[in-house]
Amino acid sequence: MAKKAFFMMRLNDHIQYLKKMDSRLKGEGDFNGTTHKECKLGQWISSPEAIEEIAALEDSKGKEVFDSLIEPHEHFHRISHDALEKKLAGDEAAAQLLFTDLHKFSATLTNKLLELDGMK
Repeated sequence: MAKKAFFMMRLNDHIQYLKKMDSRLKGEGDFNGTTHKECKLGQWISSPEAIEEIAALEDSKGKEVFDSLIEPHEHFHRISHDALEKKLAGDEAAAQLLFTDLHKFSATLTNKLLELDGMK
């Protein structure tokens, strides 16, 4: 079973990703984002261990929450990529709109990770 701190660590990774995106969109740093499979959460989601760990949760909603995490996580990374492309193309307004959308998906991911963290 994943240590309870695992989900909180993934939440912290997620927050750090957003901070790096924000800096990059402000023209600071050289962060280029990652795909949904390259980040730590994505690596875990794609692993056989994830299925075993979620199945080991006593809460029967664990698999449902886990499954509902996948699509928003993929979309989060697509939006971040699109925002960076717009920024690099000089379309600041579009980049900022996408960053706003990124925050919406971030809230969804955060809530799902906190829900998983609360399960036993």
